[in-house]
Amino acid sequence: MTINVLVVDDSALMRKVISDILSEDGEIKVIGTARNGLDAVEKVEKLRPDVVTLDIEMPTLDGLHALGYIMSECPTPVVILTAVDPRSAEKTLNAFEYGAVDFIQKPSGNISLNISDIANDIRLKVKIAAKVDLKKLGFMEEHVHSRETAVKKQPDMTAKPVEEPRKKLLSNQKILAIASSTGGPRALEQVVPKLPGDLRVPVVIVQHMPAGFTASLAQRLDTQSQLTVCEAKNGDVLQAGVVYIAPGNYHMEIVQKNINGRTSEVVALNQNPREQGVRPCANILFKSLVPLYGQNILAVVLTGMGADGADGAEEIRRAGGKVIAEDEKSCVVYGMPKVIVQRGLSDSVVTLEKISSEIVQMLK
Repeated sequence: MTINVLVVDDSALMRKVISDILSEDGEIKVIGTARNGLDAVEKVEKLRPDVVTLDIEMPTLDGLHALGYIMSECPTPVVILTAVDPRSAEKTLNAFEYGAVDFIQKPSGNISLNISDIANDIRLKVKIAAKVDLKKLGFMEEHVHSRETAVKKQPDMTAKPVEEPRKKLLSNQKILAIASSTGGPRALEQVVPKLPGDLRVPVVIVQHMPAGFTASLAQRLDTQSQLTVCEAKNGDVLQAGVVYIAPGNYHMEIVQKNINGRTSEVVALNQNPREQGVRPCANILFKSLVPLYGQNILAVVLTGMGADGADGAEEIRRAGGKVIAEDEKSCVVYGMPKVIVQRGLSDSVVTLEKISSEIVQMLK
């Protein structure tokens, strides 16, 4: 079946290049282009595409407002294709609230002459978007938690000398590790803010996102949550009640280090080659936890394409830890959790709305 696509960008050059990239795939047909949000809204209504690629920063009507109209009046799978800066990162996260399926970062600004570097990624995400159930892309709910009502334990971010690693000792503390990809920002907003403020374990998260977006995601989740949420930094000492999100374009591992005569679990970031085609990679995080926490690990695998997290989950299960997988009914893309279930690695399979309560129950 041919996937009909509308390409929306205020740059004529970008419209041409993106259209050419998509047209190289025999399963994709570009049926139109639009130069701004207003033009996009009119052409979505007229052409009824299967997928829209949408820029955020545009004149007349920006991508965010156009998306809101499209999803409320003529629901269509939308892939955001945008340049990254602090403002557009925040707007891109807002786009998930309005119902966007996924986003792709332009590699070198609004006019990306090297956009062909991500051609395969663009085509793949358009194909995945075409298969998404639009009922799963509604507006996100407002969360009851806020900084005014939540009592947070602030992490100690002061710089400390980090000594050479000691021999690894099994921690007697529990840890919660979460992996997510396509549809993940929306899913994390349904899980993290619902975790109670007295959750006395550290939380580590890998969400497949480029550099520049994870800081905005962490800030957004922090304002909604009773727990403290931050983008992880190299050398952060893990603390109970704090959520650490792996920064985009960095693998995150947890290691033990001797700090001021005391053995502590510490964040270690690196830019080693991508695994499973991604960086950060959940398998790397999960596997790093096994020698430190063993049976005290609870891993959660949420919506996302591919199989990242499964190999790490297998090692966690082998060590006696537990694994929760998101149910197909609520997944935007039933890829990563599907592999967990097919390989028999899940201790529990629940819909997104029940995952936070399942986490609390299993940590007991």
